[in-house]
Amino acid sequence: MLTSRAWRGALRPSNISTFSTQIARQSFYTVARPKPRPAAAAFLPGRRWATNEAGEDKTGHILTKPNEGIFFLDNVFPLKLQWLSRIPYLNPDQFLAQSLSKVNNPNIALADPNSIVKRALPDNFPLKVVQVLPRLREGGAFVKFSHDGAITPKELESTLKQYLREKPIHPWFNPFRRVRAFLVKGRPWIEDLYRLPCNRVKVEFMPTSPESSAADLTQETIYSLFRRYGKISEIVPQPSDSKIVPKYAYVDYTRIRYATMAKNCMHGFVVLAEDGGGKAGTLLKLSYESKRKSNWIWDWLTSHPRIVIPIVVALLTAASVTVFDPIRTFFIKLHVTHGLHLEEQPLYRWIRRQLTRGYDIIRFRKSSGDEDSLRVIWEDRNDAIQQLQTWMIETADTFIVVQGPRGAGKKELVLDQALKDRPNKLVIDCKKIQEARGDSNTIAAAAAQVGYKPVFSWMNSISSMVDLAAMGTIGTKTGFSETLETQLGKIWSSTAAALKNIALSYKKKDEKDAAMSDDEWLEAHPEFRPVVVIDNFLHKSNEGSANMVYDKLGEWAAALTTQNIAHVIFLTTDVSFSKSLSKALPDRMFRQITLSDCTPEVAKKLVLQHINAESELPGTSSEEKPPSQVQNDLEELDGVIQVLGGRLTDLEFLARRIRTGETPRNAVKQIIEQSASEILKMYLLDVDVATRKWTPQQAWLLIKELATNETLKYNELLLNDLFKDGETTLQALEQAELISITSQNGRPYGIKPGKPVYMAAFDYLTNDEVLKARLDLAILTQLIGIENKNVDKYESELQTLANLPGTPSELKPRIKWCLDKAMASHAKVEKYEAQSGKLKKVLSDKF
Repeated sequence: MLTSRAWRGALRPSNISTFSTQIARQSFYTVARPKPRPAAAAFLPGRRWATNEAGEDKTGHILTKPNEGIFFLDNVFPLKLQWLSRIPYLNPDQFLAQSLSKVNNPNIALADPNSIVKRALPDNFPLKVVQVLPRLREGGAFVKFSHDGAITPKELESTLKQYLREKPIHPWFNPFRRVRAFLVKGRPWIEDLYRLPCNRVKVEFMPTSPESSAADLTQETIYSLFRRYGKISEIVPQPSDSKIVPKYAYVDYTRIRYATMAKNCMHGFVVLAEDGGGKAGTLLKLSYESKRKSNWIWDWLTSHPRIVIPIVVALLTAASVTVFDPIRTFFIKLHVTHGLHLEEQPLYRWIRRQLTRGYDIIRFRKSSGDEDSLRVIWEDRNDAIQQLQTWMIETADTFIVVQGPRGAGKKELVLDQALKDRPNKLVIDCKKIQEARGDSNTIAAAAAQVGYKPVFSWMNSISSMVDLAAMGTIGTKTGFSETLETQLGKIWSSTAAALKNIALSYKKKDEKDAAMSDDEWLEAHPEFRPVVVIDNFLHKSNEGSANMVYDKLGEWAAALTTQNIAHVIFLTTDVSFSKSLSKALPDRMFRQITLSDCTPEVAKKLVLQHINAESELPGTSSEEKPPSQVQNDLEELDGVIQVLGGRLTDLEFLARRIRTGETPRNAVKQIIEQSASEILKMYLLDVDVATRKWTPQQAWLLIKELATNETLKYNELLLNDLFKDGETTLQALEQAELISITSQNGRPYGIKPGKPVYMAAFDYLTNDEVLKARLDLAILTQLIGIENKNVDKYESELQTLANLPGTPSELKPRIKWCLDKAMASHAKVEKYEAQSGKLKKVLSDKF
């Protein structure tokens, strides 16, 4: 062991190289042949270093006495192991030390922190190691030492740094960086809080005592104090207008290990007055400050919304088309081909046929009796069925309209008869789409009709909000939100693509027409085109956005037919369908089939077969009349059939009531009374004038006239004073199915009841004296008001003429005309008032 005088001589700069060589020769530690572990244990007495993460006695500080100092050794632990502190019930320092000691292999670079410290401070160094406190989070360790008073800590630091430069130590976890050692100048705070080191250090300028003040250090002073620990990239002073105290500055190092060395060596250091620390000196408090990483990409994106938002919208649109459109087309194809419908599978249909042979097992379908009873109707309409089937195999455009009143069997005729052998049918019910409330529900209903999914109807509201926000940000809309019309257009276009794929799936490579293009092949093979049936077309066409929905459907159907993708059949009750469909195909004629009510002979056969079929059903009540007795009670059926008419729904209702034991006359009476109640509620009593295009007086006038005349003259009715805007009112009542308007030579000429049974219902209503008196009184009151207005108009004109100077002979005919008109209107008023008096007497005398 060298004496103090020998050490001081060796510490001279001229002798440092010789001293380092001497230390290396005397060192007992080499990589190939390390000292036994007992020596290391003696080097670090009691292994206290494993439990002092929070300082001596958990104070957070290292207490030093005279002739004692502290070194901080860097690169002792890996810096990327801070996550170990998050593991419950784990002492990361002890765990890491034990784990690293297990890989301490002589053939590998130093691994054990004990070995690293022992290597950096050999036994013949003129100091005594008192304590080692590891700093796992900061990758180093504090080494507390005692030394001879004849040697200063600064001299020991210079010698130790020179020695580590000449004999560098490279641990295995960081072989490119060597271990460094610096003398701790301040009073380090060795807390065990979860604060991760970073390359930015916040330096706070604190007063050394409460009554003194701290100096605001300049960048030059800060640089001179902290540059020795590593390369500084920037020194950021506190903003001049900042009111935050204590004052501070940021020191940014190029590496985290430089920052950890500075923080542990300079925390608690007092800058003296001669070094720029003010009269009483300035105490430095250091802490890590997370530096926000500037993301120039994000900054550019957020600062250029006019460019970014349209690009994002375009990317989202492209992603939607690329990802979701093929999925939606696939589901539409499954919906049209019934790929997911169990009842359409051959095996299921075979099992169902076997089970339905006996009613006592199970019923999966309508009884054969129902089919037999409807067979009479189909035989009567066989020409229409064959016509539809013929149009389905023609190469020309097939834009077909089947029109008829409700209950005429349009859907059953088309789907169950004309198209029963067609494999690919798509039925779109406009009623479900029209009755959906709100744009989102309308989109969802339209998508459900064609099997279009996934559908994000709720995105319509969110995209509208995004568009509104963009409007406030960039001043223009992004186009991200889509209107109902645009959304429906997407649904129909995807459906058209799916229908075309279905039709082309029948095209074989080995057939004779394989060389044709897709369009040519579709035109040459109409039998393979799918069939689109649009049911309830123009249902509630006068409400809300219905016209837009029907216009888009018409345009889409026209495109399907003109491109030979599919056959399209419209089912409608509206007689004015040509106005809507002519917008889609203005230059072409569409084919039409009109279904009317059954003839009395067919209606009677239908009722009889329906009764006989009901009697054969299992579970018939014993109280019901047997079929033979029912047959005997049908002598009056011919008479009531004429009253009831040939509407299918009414005939089926009649057959059921007869089967339950009622006579045909009583059954028809019940049907008439039910129809009369419907008329009262829908057209007369509960009419909302704000939403309807007719008044109760106009409806009652038609009912009263039709009760006595089966057909009214169209143009004669328009001359009535109640029908000043008659054509609009009559069209609205026809749409509501109170009346039906017949045409001749392309012009309306007659008015009939909307249903055959309505004729009897009208007569039933007019026989109610109280109801008749009430509604007639309302008509007379309206007519009296009209005539009184006419009298006021004529009197006003006569007063104007009387105020003219003199009485020119040329005005006498005009005066006479006004007088005659006023007298005629007054006579009508007197007549109406007399009739009103009689009606009021009826209302007061009867209930």
